[in-house]
Amino acid sequence: MQLNFDLRRFVKQAVDEELKQQLDENQASEESREMFVAQSANSWLLIAKNRKIPKMLFDVFWHEGEVCILYADSNLGKSILAVQIADSISRGVPIQGASGFEFKLGAERQKVLYFDFELSDKQFEKRYSKEYEEHYHFDENLIRIEFNPNMDIPKGADYNDYLLKSIEKSIHATDAKVLIIDNLTYMREDNERAKDALPLMKELKRIGKTLDVSMLIVAHTPKRDHYKPLTKNDLAGSKMLINFCDSSFVVGESFRENGVRYLKQIKQRNTECVYHTDNVCLCLVKKPHNFVLFEQFGFGSEREHLKVKRSAKEEEELIAEVMNLNKQNLSYREIAKKLSIDHTKVGRIISRHKDK
Repeated sequence: MQLNFDLRRFVKQAVDEELKQQLDENQASEESREMFVAQSANSWLLIAKNRKIPKMLFDVFWHEGEVCILYADSNLGKSILAVQIADSISRGVPIQGASGFEFKLGAERQKVLYFDFELSDKQFEKRYSKEYEEHYHFDENLIRIEFNPNMDIPKGADYNDYLLKSIEKSIHATDAKVLIIDNLTYMREDNERAKDALPLMKELKRIGKTLDVSMLIVAHTPKRDHYKPLTKNDLAGSKMLINFCDSSFVVGESFRENGVRYLKQIKQRNTECVYHTDNVCLCLVKKPHNFVLFEQFGFGSEREHLKVKRSAKEEEELIAEVMNLNKQNLSYREIAKKLSIDHTKVGRIISRHKDK
């Protein structure tokens, strides 16, 4: 009799616990559908206290948990820098600069998903080898992903939704917490329009938050005024993209020193602005053996590297130099390199003045 009573009590307790769990799940599900989550300010502080402090993934430019945008004009090496950052995180080794300088890395060695929508596998091989020989050895933590040329999108599926779901699937399959997307253009065709940029950033933020993933998104600048410092307005679709990302930095080109690039912070939430217009980080793009990279060599003012408008007299002297070098049968690019100007400007000058 006692045994039957204990059994009934055990069954009732199990049923009660199951019902309670089901009610809790229903309540949680109901809460998840609410637009807002309300807590006292002190409660939020207690919740935040139990979360880890974001560590640096690429110095002050990019921290854990952030959706960060790296942007630059074409052919300035933004993809080169993105792969270099990915390599650094996957190895757990900071990027070294000149004279003992290094870009800080606070996060531990871990997996990185690099979505390469820019290069083919052969182009990637050329960049990270010595003429297709003596290949660079990446860490196994770095997983490169490119489009499957034979992919078959399900009938009736939206391309953009399918792309985002495929990214989420890759994150789940690898359990990676660091994600680099190169290039934003392949995520949406019309990122320069705010109405197209907004849903994209919302989805990327959602993925980053729900899956606890840090994202670096590579983007480009439309045509800009090279006489002015770089700002958030130089990012295609900047008004929405910059507003919704957590941090952003840009690669600029020096018009005073050939081959020089500079890094500048545009937006930051987890740190102070260290690399601003009066203190940009100067770099050279090099390939010492089988790995093309950015090598930091100093710091300076951004204005020292912007285009300078010449006076009428200086413009006349430049024209005379161009025409003189043209008589020596130098190519447009050779003249441009000697005079630190764009080769298209050389062509315009020669075209206008060759009969004079």
